[in-house]
Amino acid sequence: MRNLIILLLVAGIYSCGSKKELSKESSKVSIEAKTTDSGVEFVKLQDVQQAMEYMASDELEGRNTGSAGIEKAAVYIESFFKENNIKPYFETYRDSFKVKKLDGYNVVGYLEGNDKDLKSEFVILGAHYDHIGVGKEVDGDTIANGANDDASGTIAVLEWARYFAKTKSNKRSVLFTLYSAEEMGLKGSEHLAAKLKEAGIDLYTMINFEMIGVPRAEKETMAYLTGFNLSNMAEKLNEYAKNDVVGFLPQAKSYSLFKRSDNYPFYQQFKIPAQAISTFDFTNFEFYHHVDDEVDKMDFNHMTSFMNRMIPALEGMINAATKEIRMHNE
Repeated sequence: MRNLIILLLVAGIYSCGSKKELSKESSKVSIEAKTTDSGVEFVKLQDVQQAMEYMASDELEGRNTGSAGIEKAAVYIESFFKENNIKPYFETYRDSFKVKKLDGYNVVGYLEGNDKDLKSEFVILGAHYDHIGVGKEVDGDTIANGANDDASGTIAVLEWARYFAKTKSNKRSVLFTLYSAEEMGLKGSEHLAAKLKEAGIDLYTMINFEMIGVPRAEKETMAYLTGFNLSNMAEKLNEYAKNDVVGFLPQAKSYSLFKRSDNYPFYQQFKIPAQAISTFDFTNFEFYHHVDDEVDKMDFNHMTSFMNRMIPALEGMINAATKEIRMHNE
């Protein structure tokens, strides 16, 4: 998330020297693959872990915008889309822009809706795939791999793209959008939101997924929604999921989290429910913009479970007969 270092310092939980690790054993425990009614498998733990091991590897050099490492990440995302029959929305998968004389590019996949009337409406599922490149050296390591921030959200969007491409269960059209230059001030999402607004697409809802790599405390909801009181999104997603998957984070408003992630440019342009979902709650992860934001800190059981539990929520949103998710001022 953008500009959270100050917030973390205020909260008193950011510790550059800490080597406290989440359990590595939990990331290695396999879970039984759940299936849809049609027998198509949901997200698999081994796929999530394999993707994370590449996206947060030293080979990608921290995925800083304009770097050779982020180019490798973009190629990986493009290849994933091609392999899973997800088309580019524009002429290519890349939505290119300039930021501080650097070449940035969002990567955008498109899955047309299968309902003759609803396919003209769009839902966006997004995350940022860039990170900061390097950080303060710890034990000779300077690469800020960005596993939680935000390879975790990126992988979730890719897995849901794979799911909907397999099941063809989307009545509305879906854009799977991975942003660059989030760490430079939401520049990638700002560019794409303005471009889509100018193109005049009928955007129904947008959800951004930010830092979903570690679980919250058992007494808390699995995830939380920023801008909770601005719309009925949380209520409807939980209704579709038949479970309380997303809830309210008291600190979200005081920390202005709604405005600090890639959902916000879409809200600014379209004035629709465009919100972010995260499982990072200022108590469960100490390595924001830190070189120890590494693969071994991720809880793959949690990530896989979250992705699976979100599928019926996303299907409900994408397939509702009317635009049931609304801003509260409407």
